[in-house]
Amino acid sequence: MKTYRFFLFAVAASVLVSGPFASAESGWLTDYKKAQQEAKAGNKFLLLDFTGSDWCGWCKKFDKEVLLQPEFKDFARDNLVVVELDFPRGKQQTPELKKQNRDLALQYEIVGFPTIVILSADGQKLWRYDGYFPDGPTAFIAQLQKLRKG
Repeated sequence: MKTYRFFLFAVAASVLVSGPFASAESGWLTDYKKAQQEAKAGNKFLLLDFTGSDWCGWCKKFDKEVLLQPEFKDFARDNLVVVELDFPRGKQQTPELKKQNRDLALQYEIVGFPTIVILSADGQKLWRYDGYFPDGPTAFIAQLQKLRKG
C-alpha cells in the first residue's frame, strides 16, 4: 500500500512540476509579467492569446491551423513573445494564474474566445482580433508584419 501511495505522489508531483515548463518548452508563456520583461529585453511584440483551450472549438481550430503551424512558430520565435491566457473548464490552474488571466481579460475587455491582442514591447495595444482567423498562418503573419512597419 505504501508503494502505491508513493507512486501516486510521484506522479502527481511530476505533473505539478512539469506543468509550467511544458508551456515554456513550446515557447508559450503563462506569466504575463515575465512575458513583458522578455518583450522589452528582446524588443519584440507581445502576443496575448485569450483562449478556452479545453472547450472552445474555434480556439482549437485556430491553434491547429495557425498557431501550431511551423511557419508561425518560426516567425514567433524571432518576433514575438507569446502568452497563453487560458480559461479552461477542465484543466487545473493556480489561483494566481486564474486571477492574472481574469484581470487581463477585464483590462482588454475580452468578451469571446479566441481573442488575440498584440502589444508593443512597451505595452501599447497595437492590434486586436476577435474570433477565429480564417486565412491561415501566412495571412496572420502578414498582418503582424504590417504592425512592425507602422
